[in-house]
Amino acid sequence: MIKKVGILANGGDVPGFNAVIRAIVRTAEQNGVECYGYLDGFNGLLHNNKVRLDHQPIASGILHKGGSIIGSSLNSNVFNYKVIEDGNVVYKDLSEQCVQNMKNDGIDCLFTLGGDSTQKSARDFTLRGVNVIGVPKTIDNDVACTEKTFGFDTAVAVATDALDRLHTTAESHNRIMVLEVMGRYAGWIALEAAIAGGADAVLIPEIPYDIEKVADKVRERQKEGKNFSIIVVSEGAFPKGGSMSVKNTREGGSGVINIQLGGAGEIVAKQLEEKTGLISRNTTLGYLQRGGTPTSTDRILSTEYGAKAMDLALEGKFSVLTVLKNGKLDYVPLEDVVGNNKKIGAVGGGTKESNTKVVKMDDDLIKTARNIGICLGD
Repeated sequence: MIKKVGILANGGDVPGFNAVIRAIVRTAEQNGVECYGYLDGFNGLLHNNKVRLDHQPIASGILHKGGSIIGSSLNSNVFNYKVIEDGNVVYKDLSEQCVQNMKNDGIDCLFTLGGDSTQKSARDFTLRGVNVIGVPKTIDNDVACTEKTFGFDTAVAVATDALDRLHTTAESHNRIMVLEVMGRYAGWIALEAAIAGGADAVLIPEIPYDIEKVADKVRERQKEGKNFSIIVVSEGAFPKGGSMSVKNTREGGSGVINIQLGGAGEIVAKQLEEKTGLISRNTTLGYLQRGGTPTSTDRILSTEYGAKAMDLALEGKFSVLTVLKNGKLDYVPLEDVVGNNKKIGAVGGGTKESNTKVVKMDDDLIKTARNIGICLGD
């Protein structure tokens, strides 16, 4: 019987974090379950820093708020955690300390709000005997086994609004306006925003692009008397025979993603200006996509996910991820989410073994983009 649960938010913040937390807490309150939030994600779990959430002011009035009231950790893999010993950096598996903290406090179930890396760690904790239920969060919409992650709709809405604004400048000054959006390994944001925002070309990680094809699209528009173009570029897009644009690298251990992407939009803008003679400018949305108020769609989806997660806990269904399948709430084993990425402590996404959800070439969005004349760079 569930009496006490814990929540942690992990990875980059997204609109909807608080709506999920609120839904879990509200459902817990309805069933007499104590609810605690671990501060700053897995760091809070490791150091046992937590705050009570049920029947507390902190969890009230948060449905519309962006960010996370309990914070979120980036790249804190407790199965391969960075520590300093005798002045030297070493990496240790400190997951057992997390398990002991939960046992000591009587936590019956842990809710993990996060993307592929978070749910990879969630699966790893199930192998340590912890009752875990995951909730799929990522701006990129790339968590396996679910149709949509919370936070994604808001990101697309922000990108679409940016495209609407860039259109006016592009048309007024006869320019090529490039918009770089998030999407490390999956081009969902770029693709949906391109369709919604009337872009002329979209470049995504799943399709290595030929810049000449994009330039041809611009020239085609020029022949039609349209001396401006709108191009959307995923941060993970790369040219045929090339590689992703890496802005920075760091040494964070083998269990985290150590590359910071950046510059894909700038590269495309520069090359198109050289090839077409039109002035080209790049705008990188960056963190604007993940901050601020969630859309109504994300508020509803987040609330559904949170309530469903708590229901699953009350039913004793653990080691699962809440998902949206065929438009309905459901759940799948965390093992399915992990896929072939079985090694404990391994990086969550971006490897051949990872079960990242990417855009398939037979997806309706790809077909739609081609049908309405959007260039995909291939």
